[in-house]
Amino acid sequence: MNTTYNVKLIALIGILAGMLLMTGCKQQSSKGGPPMAGTPEVGVITVTTAPVTLTMELAGRTSPYMIAEVRPQVGGIIKKRLFTEGSEVKAGQVLYQIDPATYQATYASAKAALARAEANLIPARLKAERFQELITINAVSRQDFDDTSAMLKQAEAEVAANKAAVDATRINLDYTSVKAPISGWIGRSTVTDGALVTASQTAAMATIQQLDPIYVDLTQSSADLLRLKRSHTNGGIKGKHANQAKVKLLLEDGSNYPQEGTLKFSEVTVEQQTGSVTLRALFPNPDQLLLSGMFVRALLEEGTKEDAILVPQRGVTRNPAGNAMVMVVGAEEKVEPRVIKVSRTIGDNWLVSEGLQAGDRVIVEGIQKARPGTPVKAVPFGSKANPPAAVQK
Repeated sequence: MNTTYNVKLIALIGILAGMLLMTGCKQQSSKGGPPMAGTPEVGVITVTTAPVTLTMELAGRTSPYMIAEVRPQVGGIIKKRLFTEGSEVKAGQVLYQIDPATYQATYASAKAALARAEANLIPARLKAERFQELITINAVSRQDFDDTSAMLKQAEAEVAANKAAVDATRINLDYTSVKAPISGWIGRSTVTDGALVTASQTAAMATIQQLDPIYVDLTQSSADLLRLKRSHTNGGIKGKHANQAKVKLLLEDGSNYPQEGTLKFSEVTVEQQTGSVTLRALFPNPDQLLLSGMFVRALLEEGTKEDAILVPQRGVTRNPAGNAMVMVVGAEEKVEPRVIKVSRTIGDNWLVSEGLQAGDRVIVEGIQKARPGTPVKAVPFGSKANPPAAVQK
């Protein structure tokens, strides 16, 4: 009996203890609410200074290093075209042959006239020499001597005039072979065999362009050019002057051009309608990858900023006034808003010109949890591994 009574008593005590424990947990849950969250954790980067090469991207178009339009200098019928359209030609190479028959005849006539004048010069010179001897002994009159001297000079002038005529006709005969004025790539021909051309006509027969090297004409605003010059003058940017900078190209398809160019020329006049200045860069073009008139984008090296401060773009926001700002972790591990000035983007970073200094801790992760004046736990950005994604069943 005692044993059975003891077992029942122990069971009753256990039931009562369980009920009391459950009642206490419910009361604690109803009074305390959800457990309080700990100090929010944010990812920060510590600001440092480092040299950064600054570049600017400018739009531009290619233009030939040299260009020449081929025009005839004498008129006539084209007998033959002596080049292949789209091929490379050398300076002095014959491109067209104009019918030279009439020019050959004119040249031959001029040579004959010169021979006649030279033949007439011989007796005139001999007679003048004889009269020179006779005048010393008064064997001839002064009038006869003067007439003989004048005839000699006329004969000499006639020879000189005929020599000039021979040279002119020879030049015109040579012009019947239309030659390339420069080396380069020749385009399409506007005339065919049998066409009539005239001297110094308005329409070009063909156009030759030298494409290696090749120019790239870039457009930059005058305000940017002024800012760049001031930065070099004040020492904010160190390196070569703007007109000695290296230039890299991005082609129309977004690929990089393999050759590097140099800035050679800066226009001294600002375009009034656009407020821009033209810069000219020179690029090697051995493979003829760049053609005249192509649109390109150029990356122009401005110089190096020795103490640059870069902040990831994800850590920069804008206040209602539109000013750039960041959240930094202060000395007491509290969040402080900081208004900054940014000048440009470099990759996925902002280049900060004012508002930050080396050693500042900028919040780049967990900004939504960082309220001004609240304490946070700062950890280096990227040190906390991302939680594994939930597996969907």
